[in-house]
Amino acid sequence: MSIRTTCPYCGVGCGVIAQPDAASGAVTITGDAAHPANRGRLCSKGSALGQTLGSDGRLLYPRIDGQRASMSAALDHVAHGFRRIIDEHGPDAVALYVSGQLLTEDYYIANKLVKGFIGTANIDTNSRLCMSSAVAGHKRAFGEDIVPGCYEDLELADLIVLVGSNTAWCHPVLFQRITQAKQQRPELQIVVIDPRRTMTCEIADLHLPIRSGSDVLLFNGLLAYLHQQGHVAQDFVANHTDGLEEALKVARDSAGDVQTVAKLCGIGAERLLEFYRLFADHARVITAFSMGVNQSSAGTDKVNSIINCHLLTGRIGQPGAGPFSITGQPNAMGGREVGGLANMLAAHMDLENTGHRQLVQNFWRSPRMPEKGGLKAVELFDAIHDGKVKAVWIMATNPVVSLPDADKVKAALRRCELVVVSDCFENSDTNEFAHVLLPAAGWGEKDGTVTNSERCISRQRAFQPLSGEARPDWWLICEVARRMGFADGFNYDNAHEIFVEHAALSKLNRGERAFDIGGLADITSTEYDTLEPIQWPVPERDHAGTPRLLQSGRFYRGDRKARFVPTPPRGPVNAPQEEFPWVLNTGRIRDQWHTMTRTGRAPTLASHLPEPYIDMHAQDALLSAVSDGQLARVETQWGALVARVKTSGEMPRGMVFVPIHWNAANASDARVGALVNPVVDPVSGEPEFKHTPARVTPFAVNWHGFILSRTPIEALDTTWWTAIRGEQFMRYEIAGRGRPPGPDWAHRRLQAAAGEPDWIEYSDPGSGVFRGVLLIEERIAGCVFISPRPDLPSRAWLSSLFAKKRVSDKDRQSLLNGGPTASADDPGPMVCSCFGVGRNTLCKAIAKDRLTTPQDVGRRLKAGTNCGSCLPEIRQLLAQR
Repeated sequence: MSIRTTCPYCGVGCGVIAQPDAASGAVTITGDAAHPANRGRLCSKGSALGQTLGSDGRLLYPRIDGQRASMSAALDHVAHGFRRIIDEHGPDAVALYVSGQLLTEDYYIANKLVKGFIGTANIDTNSRLCMSSAVAGHKRAFGEDIVPGCYEDLELADLIVLVGSNTAWCHPVLFQRITQAKQQRPELQIVVIDPRRTMTCEIADLHLPIRSGSDVLLFNGLLAYLHQQGHVAQDFVANHTDGLEEALKVARDSAGDVQTVAKLCGIGAERLLEFYRLFADHARVITAFSMGVNQSSAGTDKVNSIINCHLLTGRIGQPGAGPFSITGQPNAMGGREVGGLANMLAAHMDLENTGHRQLVQNFWRSPRMPEKGGLKAVELFDAIHDGKVKAVWIMATNPVVSLPDADKVKAALRRCELVVVSDCFENSDTNEFAHVLLPAAGWGEKDGTVTNSERCISRQRAFQPLSGEARPDWWLICEVARRMGFADGFNYDNAHEIFVEHAALSKLNRGERAFDIGGLADITSTEYDTLEPIQWPVPERDHAGTPRLLQSGRFYRGDRKARFVPTPPRGPVNAPQEEFPWVLNTGRIRDQWHTMTRTGRAPTLASHLPEPYIDMHAQDALLSAVSDGQLARVETQWGALVARVKTSGEMPRGMVFVPIHWNAANASDARVGALVNPVVDPVSGEPEFKHTPARVTPFAVNWHGFILSRTPIEALDTTWWTAIRGEQFMRYEIAGRGRPPGPDWAHRRLQAAAGEPDWIEYSDPGSGVFRGVLLIEERIAGCVFISPRPDLPSRAWLSSLFAKKRVSDKDRQSLLNGGPTASADDPGPMVCSCFGVGRNTLCKAIAKDRLTTPQDVGRRLKAGTNCGSCLPEIRQLLAQR
């Protein structure tokens, strides 16, 4: 049996085919060739979805104050707690903090309860952290939160400008579509605008490593240049826009001189002019932007400075042309449709518009409706910290890790009178603070819809039974609503009933707003079950969907014109200073997602970048007295962490990069959210994740080591540690101060489950070197390697030994020597996660077989032939041959 569903990771919204095996319980995952987003492709994360399933680590039962409880008792506790606090302190004393991981049906019910029945706008989402600046920019320019184009435009464009987007790692399937278009049409030009030289730059014709925070200046300069050179769509601007003169004056005053713009952006004037000329000379241009634009205290202005250039040239809503916000989460778009942000109303209506409020209230038949926006993410947790919000329900997100100034979030939840968390997984940094834990259905169990970055609504279908007592989020919300006295508004039996109500509400937009899926309001349960991917608007039944919007030049402001928004440049709020001389930048890596609660379960995803790191320019590392491979401490005004230094060559001078994924479950001290400053964009409320002043200092330890163990180790009494899941083992990287551990310490950590233990050991207390391998019935049960130096034996080689049913005499000798007897036995650091191909294997094959192209490598080793996420790294290795 094959089930067509949708990937739960990024906003590309790839179609997935799941094939459960009833006998083994395993699920085979492949890409859906019929889905328009991916056409059968999957990235490394999507390909590994089958490894993330199962009940291990799941939250299976409700808990109250840490003790197992019945579902009825837990729901009663939540409902009575919320009701009591509302009665005593008013509706604004409670809040929901939800997630782009929710399905649209979940989101719709959460928003309906909070705004229509409780009567507060205090519902916000972790989508605030990734795309709210794009939402605000769209609304200011177009009058509505509209993404005009579609993925096909990336293949039709003659110029693609990628701004603040490491597409190769964060949206790999889109990157592969761009790469294929480039291969088919070499004349397609690609410009990457990013302070870092990321893997995305491997296909760039031009890379502009602009200074962090200078995006508005760059695009103001482009606007001024385009106007000066006569690249103006005169009829379009005259008939379909307003505000050009004011926006143009700001652009000229701030960025009218190319030399000045180049200097302030930190790039050469010739490279800047090359970009401006490319944009001017290509009518079909897509400017695709992501977190590097949005996550800024000037994020909304960055978005509008980009849109301004497209409005001036009329390059919007046309095939191969337009601004394109690449969404971070699988259903951030769906959350926007239902009003899941504190300043929005359902169906793209405006919360502070009296007529809109009345429309929605009448449709819902709800008792009340707030008249003003609620608390956005950062200010919501500030209000919890200050005691103004006394109850919060957190759904499908981990704010103790993901929010800025995350230690303050911890303190806020400690002070909160009632913290409710509904989640799929048992252990997270946030769950630790919950008074009530509710088990939620996970991917593979949930049924509903999601909307991706190109406005494509897709079904997410269940192919597994619910785990334990887990229930869909919409069901949990409805049960609480009924217990609070709102039964009439929440009598739903399934997700289909919620979806058609959501679609029917959108009919009220007919002719006034673009979001209209009224054509789906009357679909039957069977039609819902078989719904094919479709792009909104879908105004009529049997409508084929709408790939592009705004082609007619009709916008959704009162005068039906688009607005040029003046964007005066301003730097990040917190500038580097003597005490904190570097700029801390944060973001994703290739094979992990958010806080690793799901991807951390997949062994193949752990091997590419297995521990947190601090990437910095080699010269800055030297000035900080640290070097590649050493542990270091990153510190800001808000917090600190410890990770290993990496000098990849990607970083510009003055900037350090730390990935966002690690948390208390898999590292001793690596929550980068605790370091990020809490400044937000004044319009969107999106935090400044890309620019926090920081310093880097050595983190002194006396010894380094690692443990591989088939049995998880409950507690590590070491100064520093990280943990990842390998194939048939857990891997722990460790370091400490004082005397290096020896045999006794190792024996206590690796407990034999059964059978007679057989230890292979080498110990030199004088030099601080210890190697110990525990064998049970001639099979490796675990190993410990300790050294005063960080350059320990290859983990990839040792990992391969765990797959063997018995170790050979040759293996025993290698283990005693601390390394493989033949270099061929060590595949090296992982490059291709899908096929387990390491760097050493690739380099040897490239040299021996004289491979010259990624296709050659694919034919020889299969690397790069599945998801393609590793192709940029393969190209780098080929270039170094």
